[in-house]
Amino acid sequence: MKYKYKYKVGCSIENLKGVRDFIRASLKNHDIPDLQVSEIVLALDEMCSNLMIHAHHCKNEDLFELIIHVENNHPLVFEIIDDGTVFDINEFNTPAIDNIIHEKRKGGLGIRLVKSIMDKVEYQKTSEHNICRLVKTIRNK
Repeated sequence: MKYKYKYKVGCSIENLKGVRDFIRASLKNHDIPDLQVSEIVLALDEMCSNLMIHAHHCKNEDLFELIIHVENNHPLVFEIIDDGTVFDINEFNTPAIDNIIHEKRKGGLGIRLVKSIMDKVEYQKTSEHNICRLVKTIRNK
């Protein structure tokens, strides 16, 4: 069976709880281990907050859509669709963890986290939208 869940939300960080709740509710009935659901929520929370802050400057009137594709025996696919400034984390050189600690830097850890949780992060720009696609293979207990 194929399932598709959609959630459209304004780019205010106050909306992140709603995003997290939507992800959990969408994945609830699909036999995904709780630990993996929590990891996915963490990664998507990071991606959505970065989008809200950096691409849309926390303007609630700017909207983005989160689409979750669930299909039996296939990886989960998460699409974040917006029309803001594109920031491709694959083109960002993640600083070494030692450098972040030594320099007491803020930032850089979220991208490292997303890349460690998700199997694939892809970007696509169409004439109308930016699409960030995150893929996660579920490993059952």
